[in-house]
Amino acid sequence: MTTVIIRGGTVLDQHGERPADVTIVDGIITAVGATGPDGATGADDMASAAVVLDARGCYVTPGLVDLHVHLREPGREEAETIQTGSRAAALGGFTAIVAMPNTEPPHDTLATIEFVRAQGRRAGLCDVVPAGCITVARAGVALAPLGELAAAGVHLFTDDGNGVQDPGLMRRALEYARPLGITLAQHCEVTSLTKGAVMHEGSCCSHLGLPGWPAIAEELMVHRDIELVRLTGAPVHFLHLSTARSVALVRAAKADGLPVTAEAAPHHFTLSDELLASFDAVYKVNPPLRTPADIAAIKAGLADGTIDAIATDHAPHPPEAKEAPLDEAPPGMLGLETALALAITELDMPIADVIAALSWKPAAIAGLAGRHGCPIISGSPANITVFDPALQWTVVPAQLASLSRNTPYAGRTLRGKVRHTIFAGVPVVINGRAQR
Repeated sequence: MTTVIIRGGTVLDQHGERPADVTIVDGIITAVGATGPDGATGADDMASAAVVLDARGCYVTPGLVDLHVHLREPGREEAETIQTGSRAAALGGFTAIVAMPNTEPPHDTLATIEFVRAQGRRAGLCDVVPAGCITVARAGVALAPLGELAAAGVHLFTDDGNGVQDPGLMRRALEYARPLGITLAQHCEVTSLTKGAVMHEGSCCSHLGLPGWPAIAEELMVHRDIELVRLTGAPVHFLHLSTARSVALVRAAKADGLPVTAEAAPHHFTLSDELLASFDAVYKVNPPLRTPADIAAIKAGLADGTIDAIATDHAPHPPEAKEAPLDEAPPGMLGLETALALAITELDMPIADVIAALSWKPAAIAGLAGRHGCPIISGSPANITVFDPALQWTVVPAQLASLSRNTPYAGRTLRGKVRHTIFAGVPVVINGRAQR
């Protein structure tokens, strides 16, 4: 019997916050008790036979869930592996991550899905949940075997990196998705408007003489898919929204009662397109960094619940790739180890709302609500994050767990740090150090 006691923290979940110790036995929360004057609860008689984790000054929350992670394996293990990506996730407080399907081969067969799951189990640091492809090879021509993959437990499907360009094909996918009980997640980009684009199309782009990625390229597909949801009744999740108009479109769709959800990445509420004036490819991402007005709209969308989730879009690349000229370098940034701190530091939101956007809301979208993002009560699975909301730390790329180093936050001081992560009842991060 494995026993873990989290002592002296403030539990924060869907039911509010309260000082309590948490006792875990064999992967299940067995007791949540008010902390006494001496920091003790009824768990004390078990302490000698338990792993005791100090949570003084910390929040104890349901484990974080990331809807959008690029683990690169299979195919590009020089940038990241499932092992290293899982370690970064655990250090960032995530107990579950959704692995995007733009691997080589992609997640359009059961064999690839099972490979990713097996590698995740082998790593044992968090739940690795592969998303399936909407179309074969993410090519936008023929539907992937949605029914077969759904029967094997795949819940989210996306061609992330590519948007489904053909509206007829997307309609057909949605018509299949509804009876299967699955969710399609869309990368919103009309590619005929973004050929050769390097950064956001705007005044900064014009000043630098760089090809621009117009906001309308995202917004047209957001609008199209909202109308397809209206037609089919099937749910759609919008990946990494980045523009003010996209937020407004989703807000209106929700007001109409449509089953749409959305996420935003930390870089889209913390970094602006003006950073590309350095010509540093670390700031190149898809969709691109936008204007201060767009950043304000993303923050407002998170604050009022229009945007349901914060998702990292963790996208590692080896140094030589990001050192290429700006027009040749691939888009993408690291995100797993900085997401929580960026949200705490940059968002003017109650801490409970920040954790909702990082935990139980994304868990529900991913179909993981029975395992992750669960309230911290007796009988719940023990997937838990313990973090110090006040601790300040500086981002040092070489100290991150990813195989890659392409973080745009190097040298930045952030507030909020994970102390412990408990996955399936096992402490996989203790005092900020990964145990595997």
